[in-house]
Amino acid sequence: MMLRCLLIFTGFPVYLSLPLHSLFRRGFRSTKGCYCKNLEMVIGNAPMGHARQADFRLCNVSGYMTELLEIEARNPRFHVLFIPGNPGIVTFYKDFLESLYEELEGSASVTAIGHICQTSKDWEHGRRFSLQEQIFHKLDFIDHKLQSKEVPIILVGHSIGSYISLEMFKRAPRKVIYCIGLYPFLAVNTNSSKQTAIRRLAQSPILCLVVSLMVAVLALLPIQQLKFIIQKSIGKSWSAASVEVACSHLVRYHTARNILFMARTEFAKLSETPDWDFMRAKQEKIAFLFGVDDHWGPLSLFEEISKQVPSVAMSIEREGHTHSFSVTEVGSLWVAKHVASLIKDHVSSSG
Repeated sequence: MMLRCLLIFTGFPVYLSLPLHSLFRRGFRSTKGCYCKNLEMVIGNAPMGHARQADFRLCNVSGYMTELLEIEARNPRFHVLFIPGNPGIVTFYKDFLESLYEELEGSASVTAIGHICQTSKDWEHGRRFSLQEQIFHKLDFIDHKLQSKEVPIILVGHSIGSYISLEMFKRAPRKVIYCIGLYPFLAVNTNSSKQTAIRRLAQSPILCLVVSLMVAVLALLPIQQLKFIIQKSIGKSWSAASVEVACSHLVRYHTARNILFMARTEFAKLSETPDWDFMRAKQEKIAFLFGVDDHWGPLSLFEEISKQVPSVAMSIEREGHTHSFSVTEVGSLWVAKHVASLIKDHVSSSG
């Protein structure tokens, strides 16, 4: 029950093609201030065509240990930077990122950056980070880790990552050429009973502490028992690898505390009116994908954006993948194809 309370607002259990324990090499190596672990296929031949496996990295960004997933193109025309939702755990998006790279046919490098302290290890020793701090963290990554890249940046965000991407676009307009929001959480949905319940939970320090302690107790269970509990509660439709991610990242006291604290600051900030003026100024460089039944990005928001910013590229996904598109390979592939199509159209139209 506590796991459900903690994670019901995320909406994106995801699928990975292999269990995490089979993907990581032992040991770290240092490269330009980053500590790296490569993800590799355990069996099989090298991938054909443009298919590539993502590299997992631990990288120091503005003093905080940060999880990255990266696929480097040999001669990229641009760099796709992906911002996850909340929880901001990049390994949830492995299939999506690899599918996106393949759909772009090697024309772009792809990087996903995780949120501070939503990691398998408590690198920051119990500190909690707000929405604004997560935004500054991503901007620092562009300034200090992508500054040597001579290609332009395309931002892709999921859920609250869509809001973060827009804020990054606003503050780094010379480096960013396009911004795509997937199932965007841009404003509080006052008509949603789920959001109301989640908001009350996130705003209560006592309830947040209780939920986090319960999660910490679950983390003490033997791994097989923990997997069973997750599979029978929040992860009924999850892949085995998604359950692995939950065990290694989500069922952690520090992660739970940061998920809820970030959610609290999200609700406070997104109670404000969206910055329509900025979106109008950049409407030819912004696109959104909405779901049919998504309380984080309801169709009422779709309609409001269409009215306020008529030239923004807007789409509605009707294939049944919804906010949790990355829970399956087919969902990850469908959204990757859609994002790649948007990027190709924008790049070709802008010359």
